[in-house]
Amino acid sequence: MRRVQFIELHEQPWVPSSLRDEITDALQFGLNLAKAYAPIAPLLQGVLDSLGSCSVVDLCSGGGGPWLELSRNLQSQKLQGDAPGLQISHIWLTDKYPNLRALENAGKPSAKITYYPSSVDAMKVPSELRGFRTMFTSFHHFSPEDARAILQNAADAGEGIGIFEITRRAPLTIGLMFPWALMPFVCTPWIRPFRWSRLLWTYLIPIIPLVFLFDGVVSCLRTYRPQELREIVDTVTAGEYQWEIGEHSSGKAPITYLIGYPRACVAGSHSITTTLRTSS
Repeated sequence: MRRVQFIELHEQPWVPSSLRDEITDALQFGLNLAKAYAPIAPLLQGVLDSLGSCSVVDLCSGGGGPWLELSRNLQSQKLQGDAPGLQISHIWLTDKYPNLRALENAGKPSAKITYYPSSVDAMKVPSELRGFRTMFTSFHHFSPEDARAILQNAADAGEGIGIFEITRRAPLTIGLMFPWALMPFVCTPWIRPFRWSRLLWTYLIPIIPLVFLFDGVVSCLRTYRPQELREIVDTVTAGEYQWEIGEHSSGKAPITYLIGYPRACVAGSHSITTTLRTSS
């Protein structure tokens, strides 16, 4: 199945910001409900420990991303003595079209999580945003040229970056987008912040479920496979920079990952490659 570079509706600049926010709120609720990225918590902790990084910059956060749940998982592991490494000190949530109310709400339960109020282009991250960069279910939005620019920007800044994708270019995953599109019909009354307009766009004029279906299928068709990620990485100009690409399969569904980091930043003798392999 060949990759298709097509548009996703909710990311288009002509979509009203209020409707886009309601869509990203619903997407965020669904990802939180599924805890889709919980299995990679040990992987992330190992990478951050290896790099000696205690700050995170999440790009394309949408309605908040998975970091609230991930930060809780990492904290729980530390309290249980399973992860004796570094403690994350700060997490920035950013987006090109920031859903400010959702990002603010995402940061309220944790003093470590802060939303960045200005628009952030993943290809040109502001220099004041320092830390390990992450992207969840968003790298597929970018063409190969723009995807390369994201990685090049991280390499030029000397920052590590982690790309994680739960979507896959596979018939089974595409098929799962149909029940995924039914989720708003069931869960909309519990999505916060509550908005009467979300009821309108879900039940009376079902734009949100239709966007879920359309964008979900397109997301799968746009998702890069590990070999395609390798081809993009091979075009990035970075001297002492290491790349790790593969699939993390300890959860309910495989998660494709791409992790890049400056070799000089690896702390001590702890190998990121070893961490990735033992976590897979």
